[in-house]
Amino acid sequence: MTSRLERFIDQGVGRVPADIVLKGGRFFDLVTGDLVQSDIAIGADRIVGTSGDYEGETEIDVSGGIVVPGFIDTHLHIESSLVTPHEFDRCVLPYGVTTAICDPHEIANVLGAEGIEFFLQSSLETIMDIRIQLSSCVPATHLETSGADLPVERLLPYRHHPKVIGLAEFMNFPGVIHKDPVCMAKLDAFQGGHIDGHAPLLSGNDLNGYLSAGIRTEHECTTAGEALEKIRKGMHILVREGSVSKDLAALIPIITERLSPFLALCTDDRNPLDIAEQGHLDHMIRTAIANGVEPLAIYRAASISAARAFGLKDRGLVAPGWRADLVVLDSLENCRADMVFSAGRRVTDALFSSRRPVAPIGLDSVKARPVNAAHFGVPVAEGETPVIGVIPGKIITEHRRYRLPVRGNETTVDLANDIIKVAVIERHGKNGNHANGFVQGFGLKKGAIASTVGHDSHNICVIGVSEDDMARAANRLGEIKGGFVVVEDGKVTGEIALPIAGLMSLEPYETVRDTLHQLRKAAFALGATLEEPFLQLAFLPLLVIPHLKISDRGMVDVDKFALIG
Repeated sequence: MTSRLERFIDQGVGRVPADIVLKGGRFFDLVTGDLVQSDIAIGADRIVGTSGDYEGETEIDVSGGIVVPGFIDTHLHIESSLVTPHEFDRCVLPYGVTTAICDPHEIANVLGAEGIEFFLQSSLETIMDIRIQLSSCVPATHLETSGADLPVERLLPYRHHPKVIGLAEFMNFPGVIHKDPVCMAKLDAFQGGHIDGHAPLLSGNDLNGYLSAGIRTEHECTTAGEALEKIRKGMHILVREGSVSKDLAALIPIITERLSPFLALCTDDRNPLDIAEQGHLDHMIRTAIANGVEPLAIYRAASISAARAFGLKDRGLVAPGWRADLVVLDSLENCRADMVFSAGRRVTDALFSSRRPVAPIGLDSVKARPVNAAHFGVPVAEGETPVIGVIPGKIITEHRRYRLPVRGNETTVDLANDIIKVAVIERHGKNGNHANGFVQGFGLKKGAIASTVGHDSHNICVIGVSEDDMARAANRLGEIKGGFVVVEDGKVTGEIALPIAGLMSLEPYETVRDTLHQLRKAAFALGATLEEPFLQLAFLPLLVIPHLKISDRGMVDVDKFALIG
């Protein structure tokens, strides 16, 4: 009986027909940069022949098309797409993303190891190859209340799972530099394996110390200068373009043929509405080319360079013996996927229907106490008040200070300067913490917006002009078991329920996409000016990104890594 391996050899030599042959097209050779006219023969899950003529049991005409390796998203949180891994698979794979390297950090901060197990189980069922990085920072910092705690002992049982790559983004870079014992235990346990980085604006000797811990990849670069320093010091830079964090334009200068072996692409956080309107990694590729990037550089970053950075040695080229993750494009410049193959299987609705479902978890994770308008009062303080300054398209914020108006014995909003209230409410049922502050840059003139998506601990985060509306929005989140809510004059004008850990919907991605349209309209009716106000809101409690943030314990000076007074 012919073995699987023997059959591959016979198919490659041409002794027997291949399972599938793509005929009439060209493939993009990422070694030479040539477009090669050739059949592409596929046996089971791998390519068995190129640069020749082949017969196949199934032959598909791709005349006029260009075949490229499947795209690899090297860092993302599927939870931020607001859908389950199964729906993310169905949403994104048709755009040519055949591999996604995810950190289930969000669900892990709510549910702990149960969240990681949900993702691992899901990754065994999806058509796309979902790989897992084990969440390194649960809780992310000591300055917030998380739903779970994952010490190194809880991570080690998953280290050798076939879908696990290594240790996810090590966000607590101050903990690394200052040799925090908890950080050191995790870093030590994963020496010799892949450790993903997260060190925004870190440079000089502090960066040297961080990298000396064996950290090799980084997705937080926001300038070409920052990226070049990190590349020179041995890091592989993951160029990011998400729904909020948009770094592609700033990093265009480094996306060159010379540097492409040290680059990859990622989205980090991208929702189904942006995917529907713009695309996914395909959007990054055509945007880069339109801005003068050589196609060879960006397509390398999207596939072979990404695969090598994360030790995925079987994919990233259109070549014999490589995994048959393939995308048939209309052109390199347009990067529109006409056909996608995942491990040799043509992506169709029927293929998605063959997957086994995974039961949802964390359906009762929102345990916040009810609040009223009085909970959002901010006592008058002497001098200037710290204000979080939002920068559109960035998750970095500025530490601004203003003399704010006073009403009675409370400090209040300043709409003339676009300054409104922000609050974080502990929602895991642990301590009932509630902290208030001010934020500038959302554009709201009335109402409130609330969310249970609040990186990284995912407590309730609320912004608003009216304290009554802020309370209504926060309380509504408990009623729908998590999600996003918009309130105007006491009335809920938009909402999306995310009952899986308060992070993901039970609905198909199309329903989520359409609901987000209505949600945005409701936010814009309040005066919101940001392109993506909801995910921008979700990053206000992200305490590992400079410079000023807020947690359930209070306002946080990230540069000092300390609570403010």
